[in-house]
Amino acid sequence: MLHVEHVSTQQQKDDAFTVRKLVFVDEQLVPLEEEIDHHEESSEHFVLYDAKTPVGAGRFRSVDSKGKFERICVLSSHRGNGSGALLMTEIEKYAVKNGYTTLKLNAQTHALSFYEKLGYHITSDEFLDAGIPHKSMEKHM
Repeated sequence: MLHVEHVSTQQQKDDAFTVRKLVFVDEQLVPLEEEIDHHEESSEHFVLYDAKTPVGAGRFRSVDSKGKFERICVLSSHRGNGSGALLMTEIEKYAVKNGYTTLKLNAQTHALSFYEKLGYHITSDEFLDAGIPHKSMEKHM
C-alpha cells in the first residue's frame, strides 16, 4: 500500500536520501555533492513508501514566499502508476495547510507533461541543472 510520510525521524530522512541517491546519483549521474546540498536542514522532507519500502522522495521549502518543490523522485519500479502524483498531492496538502498559495518547481524537461497534468505551467525557458535540461513551473492554489 502506497503512502506518504512527512519526515519526522532520522530513519525516514535516511530513507529519503537513499531514494534520492538511487534516482539522481546512480540513475541520472548527478554528482552526490550536488544532490545533497546546503538546503537539507532548512527543508521539509517527504518519503513515499510501498508498505515499509521507500520508493519515492521529495523536499519542500519556502523561497521568496512561494512554496518550492525540490528533489521529487520515484524509483523506476514505481513510475507510471500514480506514485509520483500521490507524492506531489501530499506535499501540496502540506503547502496549502501552511499558507502557500503559489507553488513552484524546476522540472526536468522529460517530466514536464507529468507536472502539467497536475496543474503546473511553464514559467521559464530551458536551462541546465546538474547537466540536465529543466524548465521552471508554477501552480496557483
